[in-house]
Amino acid sequence: MTIRPLVRQRRHTFYFLRTIRGFAPVFLDTDVDMSRVQELREAARESGRRYSPVAVTILAAARALAAHPRANAALHGVLRPRIETYDGVDVKVALDKTLDGERVVLSAVLRDAHVADLDEIQAKLGHYRGGDAGQMPEFAPVRRLQRLPTLLGSLLFRRTVRPPAGRRRVMGTLAVSSLSHRPVNGFHSVGGTTITLGLGQITDRPVVRDGRVVIAPVMRLNLAFDHRVVDGAEAADLLADIKLAVEEFRLPVVHGVPDPAEPRGGVR
Repeated sequence: MTIRPLVRQRRHTFYFLRTIRGFAPVFLDTDVDMSRVQELREAARESGRRYSPVAVTILAAARALAAHPRANAALHGVLRPRIETYDGVDVKVALDKTLDGERVVLSAVLRDAHVADLDEIQAKLGHYRGGDAGQMPEFAPVRRLQRLPTLLGSLLFRRTVRPPAGRRRVMGTLAVSSLSHRPVNGFHSVGGTTITLGLGQITDRPVVRDGRVVIAPVMRLNLAFDHRVVDGAEAADLLADIKLAVEEFRLPVVHGVPDPAEPRGGVR
């Protein structure tokens, strides 16, 4: 048996997991028909654009959450618990990065994602995914935190995220993680927000349309919610709205990409 200390590059994950131990997560899942998203992506490629399923889901989910203010909220306080409802949707995205030779998970927060467009979301994802975590200024606070002694780093992290403004700045109001690049059908995690989404792979599966069984690309979408803040009925409504928003996602024509749901000639 080999025992090794927790490497400093993973200390931020350790601090985060200790902080969210008070959550009361409940898990839901559904299947999302990604046919429309796939058609949109193919149409975009013809115009030289690239949109990922993650970007589409982030945008659709952010817009859906904005319509559910009770779920776009967080619990603060212990002796005098209170729920703060946010005035916008900031999406925290989990990133698989390498820092000083160590594979770690880092996160980036996409501010006001509910009023962004798909190009903005995709550009931000590309920026964070392609950048060097050891050099990017956005990850400088994490790098400084990792250099502190464990006790001091833990105290500093808790002090930073304890105030509502600090928690929103670090964790956002909606967390999204994706393992769709691997053969993972679905997974559940708690991202430090009342609502956390987990995206699985897209695979061809049989679905029923108009009474007939056809093969379609389907993605498993998982939702974890903090039961201290919302109940199952609200979370189920939100998940249903996110599913519908993804399956019926439309791209404005102003971006130069034809909407696959519209006739190419523009006439019905």
